[in-house]
Amino acid sequence: MCSDEEAGGSATGSPMIENARTRVTEWRFPKKGDNTGWHVHEYDYVVVPLLDGQLELHEPGGTTKFADLRKGVPYFRQKGVRHDVLNPNDFEFAFLEIEFLDDAGA
Repeated sequence: MCSDEEAGGSATGSPMIENARTRVTEWRFPKKGDNTGWHVHEYDYVVVPLLDGQLELHEPGGTTKFADLRKGVPYFRQKGVRHDVLNPNDFEFAFLEIEFLDDAGA
């Protein structure tokens, strides 16, 4: 995922692919309230939800946002994002995170 600034959340990351250019991790939040812990993304990344649901995003300065996500509909974010991601759903939530470790043109 990125650099951990503070120790751990309760979500589980399972590496699926990692090579010189790409890292794919499946993130699972088994129950409501499970979270990633505060972290900063070191690379541009894409998230692909595995279910319909929401994520609760805690950001610096006390800001909280909710993202409505749909199974299979990806979204892109640039490196430098700092947040803690929580599962606000009454069910397990999961997504794939695809990080771009190296610029293909480099």
